[in-house]
Amino acid sequence: MSQNAWRVIKVGTRQSQLALTQTGQVIDQLNDICIHHRLNYRFEVHKIVTKGDKILDVSLSKVGGKGLFVKEIEQALLDGVIDLAVHSMKDMPYEQPTGLMNGATPKRLSAQDCLVMKEGITSFADLPVGAKVGTSSLRRSCQLKYVRPDLQIEFIRGNIDSRIRKLHTEDLDAVVLAAAGLMRMGWEDKISAYIAEDICVPAVGQGALGIQCRESDEQVRALLQLLNDEQTEITVRAERSFLGAIEGSCQVPIGAQAILVEEEASDVAELSEQGTYYPLIELTAIVGSTDGSVLLKEVMRGRHPEQLGEEIAAQLLASGADRILAEVNLNQ
Repeated sequence: MSQNAWRVIKVGTRQSQLALTQTGQVIDQLNDICIHHRLNYRFEVHKIVTKGDKILDVSLSKVGGKGLFVKEIEQALLDGVIDLAVHSMKDMPYEQPTGLMNGATPKRLSAQDCLVMKEGITSFADLPVGAKVGTSSLRRSCQLKYVRPDLQIEFIRGNIDSRIRKLHTEDLDAVVLAAAGLMRMGWEDKISAYIAEDICVPAVGQGALGIQCRESDEQVRALLQLLNDEQTEITVRAERSFLGAIEGSCQVPIGAQAILVEEEASDVAELSEQGTYYPLIELTAIVGSTDGSVLLKEVMRGRHPEQLGEEIAAQLLASGADRILAEVNLNQ
């Protein structure tokens, strides 16, 4: 690209209010990068309807398949209709189509789940016996039922604003949402309580975005590297490695959260002298039964994200996750 030539980069996204908001925020960051580095790029939003957006009357686990919110967008990338795509990382399957890659993982917001509750209820522990809790996530319902078997889990789908409305229209006591979505919308004041990660381990990649592009597009790849947050990338790689090794889908309650562990300065210095330094990662992962009667959890530490994800998956499979997965596959 010559010094004065401008390239219009077409950005694909779902057309929900949250998807458009987070895409706008990514474009704002990319514009700042372009100004700082004197790059001649402009950005144009392309709204794309996915299969997951069309089917709203059944739970995601019953729709089946992977990539319900990304396949049509990925096809647009492959066809050259768009040049990059902004996804919620938790929507992205482990395997990507040949020719596509994750070009950037921007800095993550909170990975936690949260509750939006009726007035007067201020914590998960305060939910009354037999409370009606709305969610479409098997991961959330499994973990909440494991801790509180008395809860009545009610199926709800839709955008976050419509799910919040259902708190009143469907006489629910609470709805469970990803805190990051509310934060991106500027709706933190709607959060009644955060759910501790020891009660509800987040979805793989929750709170993070995945910016997908074509492997062959060197200009976009170079631009996206300037947007990438290394710490977020490392932790998300560990979580997604677990997802790939466990062969997870929306039909099995699985979750994973990786964090970077504080280390002694002497340990860091010693490792740096030995060559490439990889930070210490702590990965928590769960696999559960769909009814919440069984919940398997492991916590492991390691320095290589892909290896750590594979090792914790192997440990969970050896502890009984293989039987849970086999039962789900048998009933499909």
